[in-house]
Amino acid sequence: MAKKKEDTNLPEAQDKKNHVQVVTEKSLQFLEQYINNPAPTGYEWEGQKLWLNYLKPYIDEHFVDNYGTAVGVINPEAPFKVVIEAHADEISWYVNYITSEGLIYVIRNGGSDHQIAPSKRVNIHTEKGLVKAVFGWPAIHTRHGEKEQAPELKNIFLDCGCTSKEEVEKLGIHVGCVITYEDEFMILNDRYYVGRALDNRVGGFMIAEVARLLKENKKTLPFGLYIVNSVQEEIGLRGAEMIAQRIKPNVAIITDVTHDTTTPMINKNVQGDLSAGKGPVVSYAPAVQTNLNKLLIRTAQENEIPFQRQASSRSTGTDTDAFAYSNGGVPSALISLPLRYMHTTVEMVHKEDVDNVISLIYQSLLNIEDGQDFREFK
Repeated sequence: MAKKKEDTNLPEAQDKKNHVQVVTEKSLQFLEQYINNPAPTGYEWEGQKLWLNYLKPYIDEHFVDNYGTAVGVINPEAPFKVVIEAHADEISWYVNYITSEGLIYVIRNGGSDHQIAPSKRVNIHTEKGLVKAVFGWPAIHTRHGEKEQAPELKNIFLDCGCTSKEEVEKLGIHVGCVITYEDEFMILNDRYYVGRALDNRVGGFMIAEVARLLKENKKTLPFGLYIVNSVQEEIGLRGAEMIAQRIKPNVAIITDVTHDTTTPMINKNVQGDLSAGKGPVVSYAPAVQTNLNKLLIRTAQENEIPFQRQASSRSTGTDTDAFAYSNGGVPSALISLPLRYMHTTVEMVHKEDVDNVISLIYQSLLNIEDGQDFREFK
């Protein structure tokens, strides 16, 4: 029997035989520092400073808006503008109520998960500096024979070692102080990057790496490239809304995380079938411009970059929506990075997926033409 001819059209999520490593040791050092630095929603500036300092050798100029969105620009004089974008903020908590006994109740700043809070160590950010605290929880011995209470927003609390409200306040803690977890970056089994706030500071890292590749490979783009690290995505895409109006781009490619659905207790019928390690995810949604999305897919196939597909129904829930529906409609598309355990302190992404997202954005930029018209018909 004749041997079947091998299909040369690369399918999505294929075995990765010729993986191209992009992240360098120097890049990895920056990623670790960047992930470990707290940058809660509304208070992103220290992380933005780190990001801009890393980006500056690869851009022509930069600017920062009133709320802290940072933008690096290549070819700032070009009339046709292309954005690559991620968001910089992490979920966190606010001090909401201090009891007379010195315990602290909280409210969310973004989509913080109350179920993971008990026994976590945190930093309370004050004008006097960081104050350490822990989320307390009743010992298992004291709950015997009673109906178990699950952690809820109304019953989780912080203990900073004080015995009165006055003692708490002397530390500089007041209602409105922001609170972040202290968990830090690590590499698991030489396969996964792990840390809090990989959603979506890993996105900021990846778009900075695109700028690095353009510079190191001496690529000249025929358009202006705006590398955008937006604030306040976690509370409604607010930073992207603001910066889209300022830049007024012609094209936008957004990168964010999406769910790895291969771990327990996730319904693939609802969430789709996506796996860390099988490549970037391209999305289908009304906000995703069809021909720009086809350019991304064609680029992945031509460059043998494995990829996966996701349907996002009414909206993507990412900054893609903010850019797409701005300025009379901006052709926008989303490249997502599969992530395990979203909005926990042990978010996980596959190292090869990070390389491949960077490569896909980089190669896609090389395929966009100056003044390109993405309309289906004219």
